[in-house]
Amino acid sequence: MSDSKPRRRRLPQDGDKMLREVEAKEARKLKARSRKDGGVWFGLGMFGLIGWSVAVPTLIGVALGIWIDRTWPSRFSWTLMLLILGVMLGSWNAWRWVSQEGRKIEQEKEE
Repeated sequence: MSDSKPRRRRLPQDGDKMLREVEAKEARKLKARSRKDGGVWFGLGMFGLIGWSVAVPTLIGVALGIWIDRTWPSRFSWTLMLLILGVMLGSWNAWRWVSQEGRKIEQEKEE
């Protein structure tokens, strides 16, 4: 009464968990390799994008503040106030973008 199929040996629970983790890491690695947007240059580009997302609102705030200070002089410095507002707005924008990218990465890990 022998089966023609070889019997598969059952791994312990810890082995099953490790096997699933290795399979998931392998799938993530293959998915990352299939993407064309990875690499050092992509990372540097993203770093620059985050920098510009802070710099542009800051420079717009400074330019608008200088224009307001020259056009309507007052005892308050609109340049300083709009500089601070621009930095805050740019930082919020960068934080929002980074957290969205982080959520995408977490979703990919779960898949």
